[in-house]
Amino acid sequence: MLPVIYSHEFLDHKTGRYHPEKPERLSVIVNALQQSAFAEKITWRSPTPVLSQPLLMPMLLKAHDPAYVNKVKQIAASGGGYLDSDTPVSPRSYDVALLAVSAWLDGVDAVLQLANPAFVLARPPGHHAENNAGMGFCLFSHAAIAALYALEQPGVNRVAILDWDVHHGNGTQSIVETHPQIAYCSLHQHPCYPGTGQASEQGFYHNVLNLPILPASDITTYQPLIENKAIPFLADFGADLLIVSAGYDANASDPLASINLQPQDYALFTDACLGITRKVLFGLEGGYDFTSLSQSVLGTIERCLQQFSAK
Repeated sequence: MLPVIYSHEFLDHKTGRYHPEKPERLSVIVNALQQSAFAEKITWRSPTPVLSQPLLMPMLLKAHDPAYVNKVKQIAASGGGYLDSDTPVSPRSYDVALLAVSAWLDGVDAVLQLANPAFVLARPPGHHAENNAGMGFCLFSHAAIAALYALEQPGVNRVAILDWDVHHGNGTQSIVETHPQIAYCSLHQHPCYPGTGQASEQGFYHNVLNLPILPASDITTYQPLIENKAIPFLADFGADLLIVSAGYDANASDPLASINLQPQDYALFTDACLGITRKVLFGLEGGYDFTSLSQSVLGTIERCLQQFSAK
């Protein structure tokens, strides 16, 4: 059984009719999983309510400036607004974003308890959110917060993050690059939003590996980079937990980038992660074409379940 952490409340972050990061992203994934051939092998878990998660705010404030957190809260409380032109905040967005953080913390707990993968199906995404600024559809930096939380758990001394979203996770990198116990690796289109992620950016402890990829690339470019660069970097770090910022916007059909992956390619990525460790937390980031998004998530989860069967 594979835990999928999800709440209908994640649909309450409203971004507007024409915004690409919309509630239907989750609805199509949930429907696809419920109708899949392996539906009975999924354990649906609700995230811990925010008020019952005592470490949520302390961990949030390890990653984000209190003034920024309060800003998001106040915008939501005043009826909504924007952090930047791409990043709306609706009346329930602050509460939903906190619940998303809680879901990622629950995901860490599930992986460490089971020593097997789990998937966090939450929104808004998080990897562009910096210490004092939300941007790129993101309010809070889930993967970074989850990594910091994991380091406080017994037996966890090192955490690695793999970001396969088509956009560089500038927020994640900016928060974790100063932590010698956290490694970050990103494969992303360049040039592309947000313009960060040069190969020369290596972190304060050589704990960052950026692998920029040219537009129009496909799996023939990705596969050797994963096998010869990303996986050795992550494996050599010796992490006790691997967190994956699982964005699926590098698909050829996705409207927000120009990479030509196919949904089945993410099964290869998943295999590579599971080859390092069974302790993998996958968390949704981008992906804006509904069909390829749902197919890609299914491919990730199905490959995890197939790996279960092989054990």
